Amino acid sequence: MAASPGPAGVGGAGAVYGSGSSGFALDSGLEIKTRSVEQTLLPLVSQITTLINHKDNTKKSDKTLQAIQRVGQAVNLAVGRFVKVGEAIANENWDLKEEINIACIEAKQAGETIAALTDITNLNYLESDGQITIFTDKTGVIKAARLLLSSVTKVLLLADRVVIKQIITSRNKVLATMERLEKVNSFQEFVQIFSQFGNEMVEFAHLSGDRQNDLKDEKKKAKMAAARAVLEKCTMMLLTASKTCLRHPNCESAHKNKEGVFDRMKVALDKVIEIVTDCKPNGETDISSISIFTGIKEFKMNIEALRENLYFQSKENLSVTLEVILERTEDFTDSAYTSHEHRERILELSTQARMELQQLISVWIQAQSKKTKSIAEELELSILKISHSLNELKKELHSTATQLAADLLKYHADHVVLKALKLTGVEGNLEALAEYACKLSEQKEQLVETCRLLRHISGTEPLEITCIHAEETFQVTGQQIISAAETLTLHPSSKIAKENLDVFCEAWESQISDMSTLLREINDFNVLLFKIILIFLLSQKNNANLKSLKPDKPDSEEQAKIAKLGLKLGLLTSDADCEIEKWEDQENEIVQYGRNMSSMAYSLYLFTRGEGPLKTSQDLIHQLEVFAAEGLKLTSSVQAFSKQLKDDDKLMLLLEINKLIPLCHQLQTVTKTSLQNKIFLKVDKCITKTRSMMALLVQLLSLCYKLLKKLQMENNGWVSVTNKDTMDGKT
Repeated sequence: MAASPGPAGVGGAGAVYGSGSSGFALDSGLEIKTRSVEQTLLPLVSQITTLINHKDNTKKSDKTLQAIQRVGQAVNLAVGRFVKVGEAIANENWDLKEEINIACIEAKQAGETIAALTDITNLNYLESDGQITIFTDKTGVIKAARLLLSSVTKVLLLADRVVIKQIITSRNKVLATMERLEKVNSFQEFVQIFSQFGNEMVEFAHLSGDRQNDLKDEKKKAKMAAARAVLEKCTMMLLTASKTCLRHPNCESAHKNKEGVFDRMKVALDKVIEIVTDCKPNGETDISSISIFTGIKEFKMNIEALRENLYFQSKENLSVTLEVILERTEDFTDSAYTSHEHRERILELSTQARMELQQLISVWIQAQSKKTKSIAEELELSILKISHSLNELKKELHSTATQLAADLLKYHADHVVLKALKLTGVEGNLEALAEYACKLSEQKEQLVETCRLLRHISGTEPLEITCIHAEETFQVTGQQIISAAETLTLHPSSKIAKENLDVFCEAWESQISDMSTLLREINDFNVLLFKIILIFLLSQKNNANLKSLKPDKPDSEEQAKIAKLGLKLGLLTSDADCEIEKWEDQENEIVQYGRNMSSMAYSLYLFTRGEGPLKTSQDLIHQLEVFAAEGLKLTSSVQAFSKQLKDDDKLMLLLEINKLIPLCHQLQTVTKTSLQNKIFLKVDKCITKTRSMMALLVQLLSLCYKLLKKLQMENNGWVSVTNKDTMDGKT
């Protein structure tokens, strides 16, 4: 299953819109710089907060005092870098300059205060045992830390406003140039304006790409990817459609073709701004309200809530919710492309669900008046029955949609209709054009309806958005191909008309390919969830202590979370292996520990897919204990290496180590914590911690490699970082 940031077939098919790289005017890395400084700064503030939470009479050794001072200095240095970025942003944005500068001054003052209050040279409180009591002005440190967090947040929010303003300004420039392109009357003028348009689209691509990468909401990220994919593909269509219109100014189909491209690009540009500014147009429908799988998930949550609260909701609401779900299944049963067997099975399961809900309501009413054990057991049985029926309905709908999509894609894989349209266009055969245009319209309706069915069973919001994007693309592109073919048929000797038809046909073929990827991702996702359920049920069955407890079966949201974490973990192991391959000395201890950690993390990734040597959650917990121990060994080796470095490089490396050590200890704690029957929750926490550790491992391996190369250049020779003398602190 692909792990792209956007939905299948949407996340960047070209050099401009696929990269998401920075490259805009204000600062080539404004968001990157502020984000990296933020990531460095906030963990350090957290360390300061931890330090000041000690009791006031706590005695500190000289070693501890030096560590405290290093943290204070590191915070101050990070604040300094942050302030420089903030001031650069302020100088480029006069409307926000005063606000940003005030926040930067506050941040600078807070950093200097923390550095001063953690400076051991200012402490003269020597005790009789040779130890020192620190933080006599504990309140001052707390105030400084709070001020620092507040001021940093202000700067980041203001910087975010700057980025949003840049994207809106860029969009407005693109729209203005598009208006000029629509009115152009000569080739020379068109070439000149289109060149400017191309540059503006590149700028907008970089800005929107950076924003897409920074979005935390997967739904918004998928929407952004879909809108950017439209802009990317339409840019080439705009070129050929406009040239065709200029070559054949009196051709109605050519103008219709061009107008369709302009309209779609304007909608996509507006969609990007909606996502960036977080503004929904009036009347927009949330896609979750039209997904059957989402409706079933919410319905099951409602009926399962009856176990805890019999008065959680009304019977009428529950009945209405089920009816809404079953009405949506009419998209399947009313479809001319659904087989008779699938239609009958869907109707049968729908009827069964209605009957079981009536039984549940009957028992529910009795349970509200009678508090007996037998009624409680009967209610539990009714809940399990209707849940099982709905699960069977989900399976049937999934089988119907995926089988239909697979058959359709296979049938249209050779693109016979597109080839025929091209041939009839070159021949100027208007009668044949009408015949094949009708066939393409039929094919388009089949694909649109199939995308609608896939949307119901996709399982996640990003995949739902991909289905909607595919549905819209087939709908629009199908009409545009017909108008482009009509233009060519009317002007069979026109090279530009032929080129234009080729471009639109390529867009159709590309979307067919993307739909194949989408179908594979939907299948992979559902198969993966099924495997996860089996694994966790098996792990609980094998655990003797849990025989008397209810299975902690994960719901679809939890399953999706585990699947996603596993996929990201798999990618991080690849990144770690790439960093390890760079090292010439593969026997280096840092490399060995890193390789061991990467190998164990990969086993965890396989576990989330139902594969590999780990069969139960107990196998997993044991391996994670070893993983955490390897992480601590790695930090020891890196600390030994740091003793060879100069102060600035040493500090940089120690800051990264200080992020990894707490995660190792936290993972050890989680693996030892008993969560009774909440095995799924425990594994979820373990995977999350492991993923964070792997992300830091990749950074550490890269940083150590760079610092080692730098050390070698300074010493003009190879410096071993893991020999016995080094481990003893000697150089």
